[in-house]
Amino acid sequence: MQSNSQSIMTPSLIKKIDQTGIIAVLIIDEVRNAVSVARALLDGGVDAIELTLRTRAALESARAIKKEVPEMTLGIGTVLTVDQVKAVVDIDVDFAVAPGCNPKIIAEARKHGLSFAPGVMTPTDIEIAVEQGCRILKYFPAETSGGMKHLESMSAPYNYLGLKFVPLGGCNIDNAPTYLKSKLITAIGGTWLAKRPLIQSKDWAAITKNAREIRALINQIRTN
Repeated sequence: MQSNSQSIMTPSLIKKIDQTGIIAVLIIDEVRNAVSVARALLDGGVDAIELTLRTRAALESARAIKKEVPEMTLGIGTVLTVDQVKAVVDIDVDFAVAPGCNPKIIAEARKHGLSFAPGVMTPTDIEIAVEQGCRILKYFPAETSGGMKHLESMSAPYNYLGLKFVPLGGCNIDNAPTYLKSKLITAIGGTWLAKRPLIQSKDWAAITKNAREIRALINQIRTN
């Protein structure tokens, strides 16, 4: 299978994502909450986020986190347009992801040197992503498309390529072990760590508690 030999994600970032094992997915409605939620996650041991472009406050929130919490690995999610790629490049985020696999968006990310992970759910998605040089892929929506059983079957023809996946969509503390025990998974993504209502109510203690819980679970699974 022919593919672009140059990865669209930097080796250092690939290593960082694999080491952390968890990416918190955020929907932030107010910029004033951005730094606080990032710090609450860090306090619990979660140092990577995907801040989705689903609200008007998203880009400004990303700028605030980039400036005030530089130790956080900052990713932007729901990147659907060329203009959004350019916007997140201007913020100098660490990576970006999309729910789907649009060759035009991947190419734009590559053009700007932006580490990018497209969303995949079918073999065709995987082949499009691989051709563009993607090696870490967002498996979305994970649970409703069949969970690990579907991923293992779908990815089998491509295992020799060394692809890694970040499942997102229905992941939680209960089913996290099923994913984390697989060598296909570099990290899991989850909204449950800092759900929208928790951010809106400024319940930073609950977010830190959720972060500590998943960090302890990851440490347990990956050191055994």
